[in-house]
Amino acid sequence: MTATEPVGTPLPTDAPQPAPGATPPRTPLIARGAAELVGTAALVAIVVGSGIQAAELTKDVGLQLLANSTATVFGLGVLIALLGPVSGAHFNPAVTLAEWWTARRGGAGVNAKELGVYVPAQVVGAIAGAILADAMFGEPLVKWSTHDRSAGNLLLGEVVATAGLILLIFGLARTDRLRFAPVAVASYIGAAYWFTSSTSFANPAVTIGRAFTDTFAGIAPASVPAFVTAQLAGTVVGLALVAVIFLPGRAPAGEPSA
Repeated sequence: MTATEPVGTPLPTDAPQPAPGATPPRTPLIARGAAELVGTAALVAIVVGSGIQAAELTKDVGLQLLANSTATVFGLGVLIALLGPVSGAHFNPAVTLAEWWTARRGGAGVNAKELGVYVPAQVVGAIAGAILADAMFGEPLVKWSTHDRSAGNLLLGEVVATAGLILLIFGLARTDRLRFAPVAVASYIGAAYWFTSSTSFANPAVTIGRAFTDTFAGIAPASVPAFVTAQLAGTVVGLALVAVIFLPGRAPAGEPSA
């Protein structure tokens, strides 16, 4: 869902710092696309699989959510640490689109060609991850979810969850703290499971993938368009907050700028 610092020769201290998701220039695009596909598939398999497991072990919805969120926190942190140096570990079209927008405005990040590889890879990976989780637990490989999530308060929760995620990722990049991304992003998603009404999907690809499974983590296909729209709105809000909060300072005369 974010990026780690590129592997290789360190950048000079006066060189522009990479935006979240910026990847090593020598990493082939096919490798980055594969990392996004596999990483997103693994993330959805963790979310869906842990939800199925929790529902089988207990009927207490609170314990089910606790098990689901705990597995997601650990799994996401591992995936970011592992695949961040390859693709930036976006696993999320909202993050990729935000970085593309930043790059268009003069920052570092993915270009249109990379955007065209990352987003389809994330969506395909999310669907594959849901099918894999169902297969592991003997569920129907594809069964549309009947879990309706169309209430307005849930959509507000998605705006908040996605805006917070974008603010966190790009804020870490602006302050040169991307090395904390595996822990920070995983921790945020774990917390947002509990403080948002929607349990923090915050990811259009994951939302689409979870429509393919009629289990604890599923979402009805009819609810998907509104969820994705709310997530994109949250992306815009998050980028606006980054622009306001992390506005570059202007150094006094005679002093170098930060």
